[in-house]
Amino acid sequence: MGEIIHEGSDSHDFKDLDLRGAVLEGAILQGAHFAGANLEGANLRGADVYWGDFFLANLTGADLENAQLQGADLKEANLTNANLRNANLGRDNLNGSTQLQGARLEGARLEGANLEGAEYDAETVLPKAFDPQEHKMIFRAAE
Repeated sequence: MGEIIHEGSDSHDFKDLDLRGAVLEGAILQGAHFAGANLEGANLRGADVYWGDFFLANLTGADLENAQLQGADLKEANLTNANLRNANLGRDNLNGSTQLQGARLEGARLEGANLEGAEYDAETVLPKAFDPQEHKMIFRAAE
């Protein structure tokens, strides 16, 4: 698809859209709504999606390297084979947690990612040999 969404776009509501292969590299999308969107293979490298809503979004194979995702809702999102190297999924400025309950992260690249304070539950699928306690994640059931 290769759709380009320019920084400074007035609309931050991408709920349920087909954004496969979208180029959002470096975009400032704080609080953007991507719930249910298909972002398979999308380029969000270095994007600022602080407090973004990715509930049930498909981020399979998406490039989120160096992305700012503090406080994001990634509940039940599919992050299979996503690149999250050096991404920040830590706490937001109000000490709120990034939500990963029910998210699928098998095969995800997490080298250098900040996951301190990110919440997960028994339904969260983490990469093999990944230790959530070592990354200071918090086990908390989804509400």
